[in-house]
Amino acid sequence: MDLPGAPDITLREGRLMVEGVAAVDLARRFKTPLYVYSSAVMAHALASYQNALAGRDHLLCYAVKANSALAVLQWFARRGCGFDIVSGGELERVLAAGGDPQRIVFSGVGKTRAEMERALAVDVLCFNVESIGELELLSEVASGTGRRARVSLRVNPDVDAKTHPYISTGLRANKFGIAHEDAPAAFARASRLPGIEVAGIDCHIGSQIVDADPYVDALDRLLDLVERVEADGVPLAHIDVGGGLGITYRDETPPDAGALVARLLERIDARGHGHRKIVFEPGRSLVGNAGVLVTEVLYLKPGSERNFCIVDAAMNDLMRPAMYGAWMRIVECAPAQAAAVTWDVVGPICESGDWLGRERTLAVAPGDFVAVLSAGAYAMSMASNYNTRPRAAEVMVSGSEAVLIRERESLADLTRGEHLLGDDARAPA
Repeated sequence: MDLPGAPDITLREGRLMVEGVAAVDLARRFKTPLYVYSSAVMAHALASYQNALAGRDHLLCYAVKANSALAVLQWFARRGCGFDIVSGGELERVLAAGGDPQRIVFSGVGKTRAEMERALAVDVLCFNVESIGELELLSEVASGTGRRARVSLRVNPDVDAKTHPYISTGLRANKFGIAHEDAPAAFARASRLPGIEVAGIDCHIGSQIVDADPYVDALDRLLDLVERVEADGVPLAHIDVGGGLGITYRDETPPDAGALVARLLERIDARGHGHRKIVFEPGRSLVGNAGVLVTEVLYLKPGSERNFCIVDAAMNDLMRPAMYGAWMRIVECAPAQAAAVTWDVVGPICESGDWLGRERTLAVAPGDFVAVLSAGAYAMSMASNYNTRPRAAEVMVSGSEAVLIRERESLADLTRGEHLLGDDARAPA
């Protein structure tokens, strides 16, 4: 059976292998819940983009929100990638991982004054501005420090990416970007502001997109604006087409990254814009299928209506199923010793929404390990401490070597920074 991440994440004689290392061995060595990432899967995914962009003036910015582990960011930085960030915290992570500020684009609808000041101080490449209010505050902040902020206006093209409504970002009803019809006036305004240097135009229509057509539609609308804005006297050096390419979780068939890039470049060239720098912001498609979440079976609880397989990972470790109703493949990590039964795989959290997979046929017993596949993106980066649960450890595998890249949180970590009330009689009872 081919698994997402194959040929580097495979089942060999019933044993789940991440490159040359057995998932069971990792679980016993590092304990569970445990996130495991394959560097080979990331390398294959990155090569699809890089090969398609070879010879073009481009910048490939990894979307930090997908997986913000320092070692993951370092891995991409060492391979020449830039970064798409959406917060001051993500900026500091990129810098700590050795990322080049001149290869950072700062996106997000709610940048604060402090975040702007810090990003200007380290001289990020570009701010992807999403509203006139943000544009004017950024000009004020930049002027106050004697700088000019390079900006790309993020345009909302009103294109349906046909994805989950929570991760759709390119429709009129979404909070992101400047409306397509308002963009010419916004660019004109930006060109007159003292602290602003207009550098490009940006678009992002959503996440987990499995059809190339919405990208092409959005690109055509973006190129229409490029021509209109430049006719109005505002030059644009780069076009940022965003990210959002989907991966295979179940039976999705997203276009190959290289094929998608080639199609977009062909359209850009055909419309006479091949001289411009092209920016991409992939996240999930680079790391999603590279990760697995390994978890131990605690109890089996057969019932009259549903059978429950209770594991030690929960919705605080992996939010996607509970939040999006997402289907993620779950497999045994070792050859089955028990009979196969249909289980709902659930965690220990005190919520009925705490489930990782429903109606999964698994042959497991307490003490066995199972793995949730395609857990490299929007998994650990969305983890929480709900129910006062420490976050999982993370491991990076390369060949037959496994390196701990994040220690498991301790209970002491969870209360660090908190303070009890004093003995003062005026303190609340």
